[in-house]
Amino acid sequence: MHESGYNFSMRKFAERLKELRQEENLSFEKLSKLTGLSSSVLCNYEKGKNDVTGDNLIKLAKLFNVSSDYLLGLED
Repeated sequence: MHESGYNFSMRKFAERLKELRQEENLSFEKLSKLTGLSSSVLCNYEKGKNDVTGDNLIKLAKLFNVSSDYLLGLED
């Protein structure tokens, strides 16, 4: 059975963001400079402490050249 819902999407988002950041060998500081988001916000996204806003989701998807649905775990 597949888990669904908001919490699952945010957990999957945290995993995918970390994976993409590490694949690109980006520190939180470098990612912060590229996106205009603070390092602490990005770190909290990866830890699942903060939910991503729509605007920030789009920024990150564009930077990593993936869809927002991919980042949220709605598609592979």
